[in-house]
Amino acid sequence: GVGKTTLIQKVTQALKSSGIPIDGFYTEEVREGGRRTGFDVVTLSGNRGPLSRVSSNSTSRCEYRVGQYVVDLVSFEQLVLPMLRNVNRGGDTEKRICVIDEIGKMELFSQAFIQAVRQTLAGSGTMVLGTIPIPKGKPLDLVEEIRSRNDVKVFNVS
Repeated sequence: GVGKTTLIQKVTQALKSSGIPIDGFYTEEVREGGRRTGFDVVTLSGNRGPLSRVSSNSTSRCEYRVGQYVVDLVSFEQLVLPMLRNVNRGGDTEKRICVIDEIGKMELFSQAFIQAVRQTLAGSGTMVLGTIPIPKGKPLDLVEEIRSRNDVKVFNVS
């Protein structure tokens, strides 16, 4: 709630209007009656789908949960993975920017997402503009891996 996604959206608009090749996604709060009921994934190409929703306390075994939210892993992967694979397919000759907002607890339930992020970071043709959470509690492996890379610049948004 400090403005990470708003900042990502403004930077993305500025880059797009400069004609820089950019793709990716951001997460957006979903509100009903003034209450946050979940998060959607929105790709820069305009596709949207659920990332998570508030759930009643009926817990089935295969649910991925973060607090009161149940993560819709299928929806998330269907939106994000093709976009990341497409970014990774471009050769190293064309410099481009990939927006990944965010690399957090909900997204990291997806092993395929973790693999795709690692591939994107390894590709020399792609610069990543992303958001990661401040460490709270148990560290998230991929987040700490990203934070400690020497080719990553971390800005704290407050």
